[in-house]
Amino acid sequence: MLSRTADNLYWLARYVERADCLARILDVAQRLAYTPVSQGGSANEWGSAVLTAGCADLFIKRHGPLEDASEENVVSFLAFAPENPASIRNCFELARTNARSVRTALTSEMWDVINSAWIELHHFPNRAMTREELSRFLAFVKETSLHFDGATFRTMLRNDGYWFARSGVQIERADNTARILDVKYHVLLPEKERVGGPLDYFQWSSILRSVSAHTAFHWVYRDSVKPWLVADLLILNRQMPRSLASCYDSLTRHLDEIAGAYGRQGPSQRYARSILARLSNCEIEDVFQNGLHEFITDFIGDNNKVGHAITEQYLT
Repeated sequence: MLSRTADNLYWLARYVERADCLARILDVAQRLAYTPVSQGGSANEWGSAVLTAGCADLFIKRHGPLEDASEENVVSFLAFAPENPASIRNCFELARTNARSVRTALTSEMWDVINSAWIELHHFPNRAMTREELSRFLAFVKETSLHFDGATFRTMLRNDGYWFARSGVQIERADNTARILDVKYHVLLPEKERVGGPLDYFQWSSILRSVSAHTAFHWVYRDSVKPWLVADLLILNRQMPRSLASCYDSLTRHLDEIAGAYGRQGPSQRYARSILARLSNCEIEDVFQNGLHEFITDFIGDNNKVGHAITEQYLT
């Protein structure tokens, strides 16, 4: 496969997954914004959404301090702003551009999902949305990602094109899960309260619902929502498809398939295996003892290194 084709498939999958992540970040912020202050609500949910999305510097240049971020400004910036390279609109546009470049490498079902989503996106108003309109928009974005994921899984040949696309999904999904957990650090944790202390049930439930893990949590733990159990599910539990451990279990297998197809291992395989081994040998008590935020920050940096390694090894 040409490196250009592999690059298009890899980034097509990443941009669709990134749009899904942004929708989930906005969903978390919306749920928390409507939490009564008496129940643990905060005044900085929308600013935290920008921080979690990783585009705070550009937002501050356009709209001022994060402390003054409003729902209207944040939703517009993260969902529709053409000047924000990571907005949902730009993610869908870039996904469609990559899909067009490798149209013959996609199945018709995959192309239909991307093209239909791009057309439907223009039906949503680029203005301040009501709560119901925002909920419908976020549902549309998440459903598009699910449909594309399903079309890819059910219709693509299991060859190098599929493995590059799925590697892109797992890199992006791991980053997304870590960032959504970081919403909790920026918003939910009072400055004087230790990580893992008692926090509001509704707030942690919002985190679980944002990654479609609320039901799975109760199936696995059969207990009330507790911070360390939520973190265990989303970081270390391989049964949970969005957990960091599950993402790296899948990523390692996909990269090994690519290495087998091309007859050579490389830095990307070694980096991915080292992160998987670290997650496999980690206990959630160690994560909280050393600091959840610090763990997430280190993981995001390591995950970016794997992404760079894949690019240098195969996509340039």
